[in-house]
Amino acid sequence: MTNKINTFIALLVCALLQVIGTRGQEHTGPLLFNGQLAGHSHYSANASARRTALSLPFFEDFTGDSFYTDASRWVESQVYVNNTMCVSPISRGVATFDALDTHGYPWDSFSNGHFRYCDSLTALPIDISGNTPADSLYLSFFYQPQGYGFFPLTGDSLILYMKVRYGDWVPIWKAQGVPLQPFQQVMIPITDSLYFHSTFQFRFVNIAALNFSDAIWNVDYIRLDAHRNMYDTAVNDAAFTSEPSFYLNDYTSMPYRQFYANITGERSAHFFDSVRNDNLTPVSVRHGYYANDVGSGTVLQSPTMSAGASAISGASSIQVIDSVFGTTVPLGSSVYQPVEFINKFYIQAGTGTGPIANDTITRRQIFDNYLAYDDGSAEQAYYLTLYPTLPGEISIEHHLNIPDTMRGLSIYFARQAPLPAFKTFYIRVYSQLAGVNGAASSIMLYEQKDCTPGYADTVNHFWVYKFDTAVPLPAGTFYAGIFLLAESGDDSLYIGLDMNRLGGNHAYYNVLSTWNPSLVQGALMMRPVLGQNITASSVRSVNSATADWKIMPNPATDHFSFDFPGDDLANYSVTDIQGRIIMSGTATAGTSIDISNLFTGIYFVNISCNGLSAVPQKLIKL
Repeated sequence: MTNKINTFIALLVCALLQVIGTRGQEHTGPLLFNGQLAGHSHYSANASARRTALSLPFFEDFTGDSFYTDASRWVESQVYVNNTMCVSPISRGVATFDALDTHGYPWDSFSNGHFRYCDSLTALPIDISGNTPADSLYLSFFYQPQGYGFFPLTGDSLILYMKVRYGDWVPIWKAQGVPLQPFQQVMIPITDSLYFHSTFQFRFVNIAALNFSDAIWNVDYIRLDAHRNMYDTAVNDAAFTSEPSFYLNDYTSMPYRQFYANITGERSAHFFDSVRNDNLTPVSVRHGYYANDVGSGTVLQSPTMSAGASAISGASSIQVIDSVFGTTVPLGSSVYQPVEFINKFYIQAGTGTGPIANDTITRRQIFDNYLAYDDGSAEQAYYLTLYPTLPGEISIEHHLNIPDTMRGLSIYFARQAPLPAFKTFYIRVYSQLAGVNGAASSIMLYEQKDCTPGYADTVNHFWVYKFDTAVPLPAGTFYAGIFLLAESGDDSLYIGLDMNRLGGNHAYYNVLSTWNPSLVQGALMMRPVLGQNITASSVRSVNSATADWKIMPNPATDHFSFDFPGDDLANYSVTDIQGRIIMSGTATAGTSIDISNLFTGIYFVNISCNGLSAVPQKLIKL
């Protein structure tokens, strides 16, 4: 009887897990790192702009191609200029405030449980000494909490300061953290005579809870000018507000040979974009685009303009649609070489309808050696929570038009704390998944074991895992992803999530021996790499010969040493939980290493001997 009861309980638990587990294992989290900013050097502000104060009017709508602010208007560049973290901006481009610094790392890696001042956006000095309160100066701007990130908590806030003639900064306006809202305009009158001097400045600052470092504020369309009033809320501008859709129908990028094998099927029928009229009165807009192949110089689409104008009501948006150019595209000099199309879109909205910089927008269509559903930018992180003894898998569906060879997988890992350098995972390639698209069983084509997460501060921020053996693939569907071991904390690896992806994400996950379609919006940033031989990122090898090593003592106060077999000289590095190298050197077993200058906290220690790396270990500094 006892055995029957135990069996019944076990079956009941499994049934409950099937009901609640498959729905509750998918999660999204904030970014602890902004890969778009890593590896980029921010500008050195223009010296002449600093010596000569600006004059009215002051205007900024953050339209441009840089992730940093314009040095001709702003003192520093701590915010992230982008068009992916915002929802329906006033015009294309916003300044995003979070808890990540200029280089995309958290402002404070150790004190994660409290609020602190984070990003700052300070205007260059503006000469308003010739003005008086009678000139009715107003500073206006639009702001939005959360966007495509996570909403700021109640303790988070966005604050506006202004500088008086004596140099002090006075808080003028403040917004407390709330969930997602549409962009709202704020009108600030400047009436106190203390502000009317030759070096007037204003500054936006956010306060953020560092353990929610993706608590987002977006700011757009900042204007400072005289002869305004509290009812001057209309923005005399018609502008693009979103990125144009991709040339491809489903993928955002693919090898050119795969595209050329099925141009009609892979090419989208139309380009889509949105244009907003921010005035209160209607405006008529015409639109068009131009396209060319960068490599050959072939004109793919001569400059066009819509035959009729589209009417846009006041303070509203419309979708503009352009037919994609025809099937006449160049073959390319080699089926394995990258190809790039430049598609430039523009609108004409008549005279007197605001700045023209935001009337033009460019979309680059890249054909390279990988398959992608994402646009290269991560707004959130995706992860699975697993049961203690049950592994999990994430796999992305792809299709091929002609046979090809898979050489590896590129993954955009989102940072997490503690840094998961000690976690291992497998890469798996399937021809079918059980229960998906009518398949009766799963068929695995290849498995690459003992991979560890890597974080690339390179141009595209993906870590490339090269397969030991190339995998030939026929035309048709295949699946590629990662297998998470349920041991030694190997679950919960964070994958970059592109929240601007619309439609199905082609992702499946498996936590209880059943494949389920992902219910998360956005594209998981894992890309199969195809074609000829590739170069892998510097993946750490998990080497059993050097795995048996220890840190002594641990926790440590002032010093620690290594305990490992032999008397070889080992290279070591100590990183913080964000993966930044704090110290490094060489040592033999028993050598005392001074850590008295390190802050209290958690670190990770890596060692390698004779070119072979051991599994990193955690060090607790007291």
